[in-house]
Amino acid sequence: MNARPALKHASLDTIEVRDDQFVFAGQKLQELAASVGRTPFYAYDSQSMRTRVEDLRRQLPDAIHLHYAIKANPMAEVVKHMAELVDGLDVASGGELAVALETTMNPSSISFAGPGKSEAELEYAITQNVVINVESETEIDRIVRLAEQTGKRPQIAIRVNPDFELKISGMKMSGGPKQFGIDSERVPGVLKTLQGLDLDFCGFHIFCGSQNLRPEAICEAQQKTVQLAIELSRSTEAPIRQLNIGGGFGIPYFPGEKPLDIAPIADNLDQLLPEIQAVMPDAEVILELGRYLVGESGIYVCRVVDRKLSRGQVFLITDGGLHHHLAASGNFGQVLRKNYPVLIGNRIIGDGTEIASVVGPLCTPLDLLADRMDLTRADIGDLIVVLQSGAYGLTASPTAFLSHPVPAQVFI
Repeated sequence: MNARPALKHASLDTIEVRDDQFVFAGQKLQELAASVGRTPFYAYDSQSMRTRVEDLRRQLPDAIHLHYAIKANPMAEVVKHMAELVDGLDVASGGELAVALETTMNPSSISFAGPGKSEAELEYAITQNVVINVESETEIDRIVRLAEQTGKRPQIAIRVNPDFELKISGMKMSGGPKQFGIDSERVPGVLKTLQGLDLDFCGFHIFCGSQNLRPEAICEAQQKTVQLAIELSRSTEAPIRQLNIGGGFGIPYFPGEKPLDIAPIADNLDQLLPEIQAVMPDAEVILELGRYLVGESGIYVCRVVDRKLSRGQVFLITDGGLHHHLAASGNFGQVLRKNYPVLIGNRIIGDGTEIASVVGPLCTPLDLLADRMDLTRADIGDLIVVLQSGAYGLTASPTAFLSHPVPAQVFI
């Protein structure tokens, strides 16, 4: 019999329950934990990722190319799986590039972005024939010098810092002074310089922000992005083969948030594509998504190791915490801390509920996975589950802090 607690997080509306246990990827939580053999652990559901990509493709225009930004979750098994589902991969370090090159993805469909690329990373990208999204004029100079040394003709795209941003985004990546990309007003001059260099210029990368749940904001940013790209394309005679318009698609984490409505975004792209094709007929239009593709496909599981009452407040102390899941603790981009969706995974109904805080084993009050949440009453040995944990989890966390063991990761 399926049941669920009356909780306010949207992601809890669709959880599967069997024998009073949370079910993940077809397995009851206690069975999954037993197969992993230890807590804490992350688990990722491959079928959920596939379903997300298939649903997105059904809604978006056929001409849109999907790229997976592997910074969201660089686990090798996840990246290999995503490489079979999408049209390209986007990396932000030499380490991520090595993972991407171990997949079936054609290297020419891999792009490398990020400020401060090292000489070794640039040389690696050049020799592997991946597209380098250049972030500055000096980076172009370094690429030219390395190209002469390697005898290779690098593929590059210009990452543009536009004079607008994605409104109400979790993290703003454009507008005003930024370490990302070349300011849009400088790009025409850079394009003229490129005409005299032995570089394979293929297009533009314009990424405005992340984690947005308002389709109207995403549509506005896409409209401005396309108009800027069209304007900039007039400054070069080279055909534009790639136009990466970024992503920004968010997932609901907190109470009151609703899933992103893709329909108006798809309609907006339908209207923009003819404008793009009229001016840039050779351009692949790329959506670069990370969190949206994998974020809802992962969970973080830890175990209650102590239960205490302190001046009227219940604390469930676990073997996991912010050193494994910095985002859930509120210390990765939140201005005001809010609770991720958390549940007692082996006692969905249990023996009633209580207001409790879930804390980890670290010597800091910041180690807080749930702050005074309405949870099923839990005891020592019970399993805490943090949903929406498929993106920016383990690799975005300070795992070396206090030298606790690193959690396991399983791909199902």
